[in-house]
Formats: sequence, C-alpha cells, structure tokens
Amino acid sequence: MRRRQTASSPPEQMEKAVGKNQRTRLCFLVSLSALFWFLLFYFHFVVLKSGTVDQSVKLQPVPVQTESAKAQAKARRAPESYPFVRALRTIENKSDPCGGRYIYVHDLPPRFNEDMLKECRSLSLWTNMCKFTTNDGLGPPLENVQGVFSNTGWYATNQFAVDVIFSNRMKQYECLTNDSSIAAAIFVPFYAGFDISRYLWGYNISVRDAASLDLVDWLVKRPEWKVMGGKDHFLVAGRITWDFRRLTDEETDWGNKLLFLPAAKNMSMLVVESSPWNANDFGIPYPTYFHPAKDNDVFIWQDRMRKLDRPWLFSFAGAPRPGNLKSIRGQIIEQCKKSKVCKLLECDFGESKCHSPSSIMQMFQSSLFCLQPQGDSYTRRSAFDSILAGKNHEGGGYKSHPEVDICRSSVKIGDS
Repeated sequence: MRRRQTASSPPEQMEKAVGKNQRTRLCFLVSLSALFWFLLFYFHFVVLKSGTVDQSVKLQPVPVQTESAKAQAKARRAPESYPFVRALRTIENKSDPCGGRYIYVHDLPPRFNEDMLKECRSLSLWTNMCKFTTNDGLGPPLENVQGVFSNTGWYATNQFAVDVIFSNRMKQYECLTNDSSIAAAIFVPFYAGFDISRYLWGYNISVRDAASLDLVDWLVKRPEWKVMGGKDHFLVAGRITWDFRRLTDEETDWGNKLLFLPAAKNMSMLVVESSPWNANDFGIPYPTYFHPAKDNDVFIWQDRMRKLDRPWLFSFAGAPRPGNLKSIRGQIIEQCKKSKVCKLLECDFGESKCHSPSSIMQMFQSSLFCLQPQGDSYTRRSAFDSILAGKNHEGGGYKSHPEVDICRSSVKIGDS
C-alpha cells in the first residue's frame, strides 16, 4: 500500500523563508560594497590624475587683522569726527567769551511762528491775544496809577505768552551763531503753546496734530538734526506738558501728541508744568507782570516788599470749580467770606478785577499768606504773582522767608 506524503508544517515553511531572505540581503550588501569601491577607484585614477579639477574652488585664507590694521581703524574714528566735539572745544578758547555758549536758531517757515501772530484773535477761545503779543510778547506797559508797581519794568503780560517772549529774547542773545557745528544747543522757535491753544476746543485730533507732525517732518530732513538725531535741539512752550501728551487717538482725549512723537522725544522741551515720568521736558514758571531791565530794579523791589504793612493774614484770588468734585476751591471761598482775616478776590469769565494786574498785586501785597489750591492744573499763574509780591506761598518747596519767627507762626490744617 502506497504511503501518502504529508504536507510541510508551518514552522518548516517559516524557516525556509527566513533563509531565503538572508541570502538576498547578503547579495545586496556585497553588490553595494563592490559599487562603492569601484566609484572610489574611478574617482582616484580618472578624476584626480587628469588634473581637471577647477582650482578656483580652493578657499582663500582669511586675513588676520594686525595691530597696524587696528590702529588704522581707530584712526578712522578720530575724535574730531564725533558730533559735538567742535562745540565743546570752543570752551578751550579763553579769548572767546561765547565759548561753550553758542546757540544756533533754526530758520523755520513762518507758518510755525509768525503766521500765528497774524491771527492773534483766534489764538485763544477766551481771550483776544492781540495786545498781549505786542512788545515782543511782554504786552503793553502798565500804568502805575495806584502806586502798586515800581515806575518801570511792569507790563500786561499774558500767562501763555512764553512762546513769543522767549523767541524774541533769543534773537537778542549775544552768542548766536550761523555755524551749527559749534553750537552748544539748537533752538527751535516753534510756537507750540499758541498752536495747541487755538485748537484745544472744538477741533479733531487731525487738526490738533497737524502742525506738530509738519514740524517734525521739516526738522528730520535738516542736516543739523542728523548730527545728533535732535538730542541737541530744544523748544519752549508756554503751556503745561499735558497739553502736548495726548495718550490716545480718541477724539475726546485732550491736547495733541507732540511730545509722544518719536522724533520729538529726542528734543528737550521747556514747559510751564513738566512731567515727573519723562526726562525730556523741564518746568519753567509762568511769566509775571514784572520784567526788570537790570539787577538793581530787582533789589529795589525786594526791599519795598519787605517793608510793606500787610493787614490780611490770608488771601485768595480765584473762582470755584463746581464740576470738579475733588476741588476745594468752593470751600475756601466760603470760609474766606466768613473770616475777618481773609481777603477774597472772586474771579470769573468776563470783566473781573482778577483780570486787573493792579488789583491782583495790591491784594497780594496786603496779606501774609496766599492760598493756591489746584485749578485746571497743578500750577497756577497766581502762585508766581504772589511770590513776586513777597508772600509766603503755601505749598512751595523752598524756604522763602527764613526770617519768620516760627514760635509766633502756625498753620492749621483741618480734618475735613
């Protein structure tokens, strides 16, 4: 009987497949190795021996900078080429009284200054500024009818007239120069205060910003600007810094953005009330009515103020701020009215004794202390008028009357 041949088991089939795969892989590796050595010998005997390799591909050695090269590079940055060096060296010239004090003044297009004065009626919504821009910004001379002033040096000066006052004083400066390279500083005679005051109420931000943007565009194209990027430039404005620091582009936000423009941040700006958080603006006082011609005029006035009889203990000139819940002006006015030792000069829009320089100075000269609560801003023109009248200004940071007997003087601050 013939025996049937049995089929291979699964393990045997797997073993045969694995053996076949190993032989295939071994053949592949041998072929790959042979190809590699063939290409290597071919490259060596054919390519290298023929000398056809492009010699231009060889890398050139990097030159090492020698000491002489370093010296030459340093010489190219000679100190004479640095900005401001010529200006500093003018100090070394002892025969030059203006050494280190030269000022260069930009010749701005008249739209930035003089053209504004031609429209003096529109410089302020509340005041006709035409008479105040006369006499180089000092205003007309004051008559001494009541004997409140000294005989000379007193003018009807508006508190916002610093722009034109300083610009005209700069024209008389003894050390002006037409060579900006020797100037210690460069003055920009832009009437920034007048520019913003005419547009503060009722105008959109495009109108308020227009002149500032135009000015910066003009300045950055000048060769004088490019020397130090405007860091040697300065301008003067007769308003508080917040009028030039609009935080947003909302139409309801206050002022323009002059001091937030990137180029303007390089300049120094002299303003009535500076910002404690920014380093490029500096506080200056409001102008007063007194503009003495010589030092002796000041000494005579100081001596006169020391000898005055002052019947009032306190005085206050101002108006209430009913719309400002933080203002204490209304309370001060009411308490002053009830007091026998307080002199009050009530102010409001329109005709008022507060707009009379003689009335204001007469009141300040008749009292010992002056109350100066915050108005629209922290700084008041009245504060500087009172100091001029020899009064103790409550809130000042300086000793104005060291001769006061502190044992006989006191200031009471209430709880409410």
